[in-house]
Amino acid sequence: MHRLVLFALLAGSDPALQAPRINTAPGPEYGDNTRLFQGIPGIERARNGRLWALWYAGGPDEPTEGPGNYVVLVTSGDDGRTWSGPKLVIDPPGPVRAYDATLWHDPDGRMWLFWSQSYEKWDGRSGVWAIVTKDSGSDRPKWSEPRRLSDGIMMNKPTVTSWGEWLMSASVWERGPTANIPPALQHDLGARKGANVMVSRDKGRTWSYRGQAIVPERVFDEHMIVERRDRSLWMLVRAAYGIGESTSTDRGATWEPGRKSGIPHVNSRFFVRRLKSGKLLLVTHEPPDHKTRSHLIAHLSNDDGKTWTGGLMIDERKGVSYPDGVQAPDGTIYLIYDYSRTGDRQIFMASFTEDDVAAGQWKSAGARQRVQINQATGKRP
Repeated sequence: MHRLVLFALLAGSDPALQAPRINTAPGPEYGDNTRLFQGIPGIERARNGRLWALWYAGGPDEPTEGPGNYVVLVTSGDDGRTWSGPKLVIDPPGPVRAYDATLWHDPDGRMWLFWSQSYEKWDGRSGVWAIVTKDSGSDRPKWSEPRRLSDGIMMNKPTVTSWGEWLMSASVWERGPTANIPPALQHDLGARKGANVMVSRDKGRTWSYRGQAIVPERVFDEHMIVERRDRSLWMLVRAAYGIGESTSTDRGATWEPGRKSGIPHVNSRFFVRRLKSGKLLLVTHEPPDHKTRSHLIAHLSNDDGKTWTGGLMIDERKGVSYPDGVQAPDGTIYLIYDYSRTGDRQIFMASFTEDDVAAGQWKSAGARQRVQINQATGKRP
């Protein structure tokens, strides 16, 4: 057994519940030439235009998803033309991993960096952690101390409702803990297994459980919540067939029985968000074989998801996945995604407008495809 784990058990503590060090001066051990795996990215934009991107990775001892994973944060001060090396790394000690991270600016302009933390690959519980900065426009922001918000895994941006609550998606997977975990560090959350909704009524100071949706054949959930114009909540959930859905009319306390949605997609993460125009943006996969992670495409809806129009092909290559996005005040949409996580190991960005999506063409002045944010070059022994 790892010495850190043995010490923690003897001390009566759980390593996954310990706050990790926030490394704001990462050394060469986190350089591009050390990473053998990377993906699952997120993106945000500060008010002054500075872009931030993050993902999680594995070094020489972790060429895939597992206990050696850590979160990497980079930035761009020139609208994505060039990107920094790692500005921040979250790498918990021992077999505790940091993964499934996301970035989000709250209504007060603070940027949150969320990540999940679990003992080994999956301990049956995991946990959502966060740090916050008030100066995301700086390339050296000051961060708050790390704080654990809830059980579960959160990898998509929160939703701010018209009645002022913040809703956070936090999934507890159905599967049991990784087999090699010591029994004292395995967890079974019972009825909390599902696409959970956490709520904050005090601008993120505290979070509490609100409700849960279950859709047929759910896979990791990776759920996102949209407030519809009638003030109901619409949840989309990753499932074996693509996307499941559920609706709540009591602010997320109870949810209708989940069902298969009519949205074409594969078994992978998707992205949906309300644009400044009031339309919904949805990014999914539409491959010819209906199963490959390829043909990443964006659509629009002006009727709260009943119908979808347009169709901008973001990237048709096999191996593109996990989109996340943000819209700038001028209407520009920035989308991030990964490509070939253990092969080319690239993180890409695209920028486009709502009109580009509607026309299905990259025609706006600032439209850009396949802007490389990062490529890992580590070599296997």
